[in-house]
Order: sequence, then C-alpha cells, then structure tokens
Amino acid sequence: MIGKCLCGTVSFQLTGDVPNLYQCHCSMCRKVTGSASNTATFVDPQQFKWLSGENYINSFVKDTGYRSDFFCTCGSPVPNKLRDTELYWVPAGLLEDSEGSEVVIHLHSGSKARWDRIDSCAQQYAEMPSLDEIHEVLQRTNG
Repeated sequence: MIGKCLCGTVSFQLTGDVPNLYQCHCSMCRKVTGSASNTATFVDPQQFKWLSGENYINSFVKDTGYRSDFFCTCGSPVPNKLRDTELYWVPAGLLEDSEGSEVVIHLHSGSKARWDRIDSCAQQYAEMPSLDEIHEVLQRTNG
C-alpha cells in the first residue's frame, strides 16, 4: 500500500495486513486537519518504508508531546515515529488504496465539536486511552 502527500513528493509504503483506523476528535486534531477529526493508524516499523521526500519534512511539537509532521511545500501531514515507541503514526488520507480498512475506534469523543456526529459502531473513548490499548484495537483483524 502506497501513501503520498498532496503534491506527491513525500511517499511511503506499508506492507502486511491492511491497517484498521482510528479517528481522534480532540481540539488539536480538529485544528491540524481543519475538520471534525483526524483519521490515522499505527504500524510497526517493519511494515513502514520511506520511498521519497523524507528530508523535506518539518515538525511542530507542543510541550505536551503533541507532534505534527508535515511536508513543507504542500502542507500535508505525514507519518512520524509515535512518541517514545517504535510505531509509526500514519495519516489515513495519504493512503492511495485503503480498501479493507475501517474505523474501529474513536478517541476524545467527549470533547468532539458540537456539530460532529459519530455514526459508527466503533469503540468510543471519551478521553485518550493508553497507546497500547489503541494499538491492540487497531491490530484486530477486519471482518
């Protein structure tokens, strides 16, 4: 599965099973996407490979640890190492073909925008569960 930024300069490859997705509805994710939520997944390092453009990526990091990596030309959010883990955070909107992926978890549903409606059977967390718990839910097979 190939992923690319808006202009195509930054690209990467995911191998293995099609990853499940999460949506985060916190205020920071709303601001970084300009929408109701941020849809993404976590993948193990052996499933992730940069193909191009890695040296053009900029990062914004808050004191809280919140991080947003983006391509400096087109502004697309791009994958990054997830905090102090070996996992890669991957924005779902960059994936060229994510057939078989589904949103299986909603984060920060307790602080979603008032106009946001979650119409999903996926698990919902009012706040942020542990990264281990999120990763476990994402690893469950589709179907």
